[in-house]
Amino acid sequence: MPKQVGPYEDNMVDYLHYLTVERGLSANTRTSYRQDLTHFFTYLVDKEKSLPLTQVDRFTIMAFLGEMETQGKSRNSVIHMVSTLRKFFQFATDSGWTTTDPMTQVDPPKKAQHLPAVLTLSEVEALLAVPDTNTTLGLRNRTMLEVMYATGLRVSELVNLRLDNLHLDLGLIQTIGKGDKERIIPIGDVATHWLQRYLADGRPFLGRQQDEQVIFLNDHGHQLTRQGVWKLIKQWVIAAGITKDVSPHTLRHSFATHILENGADLRIVQELLGHADISTTQIYTHISNKRLTEVYQKSHPRA
Repeated sequence: MPKQVGPYEDNMVDYLHYLTVERGLSANTRTSYRQDLTHFFTYLVDKEKSLPLTQVDRFTIMAFLGEMETQGKSRNSVIHMVSTLRKFFQFATDSGWTTTDPMTQVDPPKKAQHLPAVLTLSEVEALLAVPDTNTTLGLRNRTMLEVMYATGLRVSELVNLRLDNLHLDLGLIQTIGKGDKERIIPIGDVATHWLQRYLADGRPFLGRQQDEQVIFLNDHGHQLTRQGVWKLIKQWVIAAGITKDVSPHTLRHSFATHILENGADLRIVQELLGHADISTTQIYTHISNKRLTEVYQKSHPRA
């Protein structure tokens, strides 16, 4: 447990145990809560002189959220923090750590309308061409990019892919998404080709002691991390000459947008992405409409 949470360490441990045992939340979700609470508790230690939870009030919370905005945190980060604190203080009140829930007087900021970055087809091609497939790591990197763009996998789903998740003879792969929900995703011939080539000519040469079932390994034979993939993609984006703000999720956005632009049904895209609510998927219709407008403005002589 981080030292900076100081007197709140037991509260953190108890709450994370509750999220694991009672709520059954995934490791990624628990990590997200842990990061938010560590940030908040560090603020209480540094700025509020380890204020007891019984004395944390609406003004303490608002001062903390104000500092987040001063630090340049995004609107969505602040919204996520409010959600985390709301759930934590509900638990704190139920556990008798405090008699008053300060979050009942805190309204969440309105979510900003933000359309994610999407790569054009030529930008995708440029990105795919960056890895040197004559090397073992280059072959792995090209395969990862091809699989992400072909399936719309989240980066966490990519790094957790196992050999027994592949059904390449059927053109399908399995994955476990948010909420531990399994889904089956088609994978095209091109990505299948690169996977088969990587499994034959790349993966066997990554490290002496390999994780037996994990597909994408680092050069020591261990599972790649989400952070590792994020850093690699940042390097490839620069090498490809792409100036957009690109993350691993950008390939997922591009996958969804491109298949919608080519006639896919929104419900199908929802299933492919593993969205529980179709309203989450509908953002891609806005992206497609924006793209349509851009093409019109460039193409029509009197636009």
